[in-house]
Amino acid sequence: MSDQTPLPAALEVRELWEGLIGRDVEVATGGPMVDPVLNGGALVGVYVDRLMKLSALVLFDLPLAAHLGASIALVPARTAQTAAEEEQLPSTLAENAAEILNVTAALFNVGDAPHLKLDKWYAPREPLPADVAQWVLAYVRRLDLTVEVPGYGKGTASVLVI
Repeated sequence: MSDQTPLPAALEVRELWEGLIGRDVEVATGGPMVDPVLNGGALVGVYVDRLMKLSALVLFDLPLAAHLGASIALVPARTAQTAAEEEQLPSTLAENAAEILNVTAALFNVGDAPHLKLDKWYAPREPLPADVAQWVLAYVRRLDLTVEVPGYGKGTASVLVI
């Protein structure tokens, strides 16, 4: 068994999310780091290995969480746009986006890498534990993306492997 979790490529991320929401998703690398303290916060997924060791994080800024959460459930785009504008993520959109975080674990579970699972997710503005917060803006293996869900809107995502 390899002891290193792979950092997925932007193409893998795009293909997985397109398959989940059933529509095209535009993904570009070089986006800003998602900071859960700024602009309404971020939805943060925490992934652990079988020994419950923190191994990866995936963050959606609030607009992206709203757009993905709405698109997976075919909620009208206006609902997601209102959530992004008002910087308030309704619990239904947060739960829908968290389901995308759950399935995103598949990106880390390739070959003989350690198996990761989504352990917990934190809603925007929910305080992060210190062991999670210290990694969010760290220069580790990471993929910072600008993501657009056509018909819904844009946002940013960060995928970190610790």
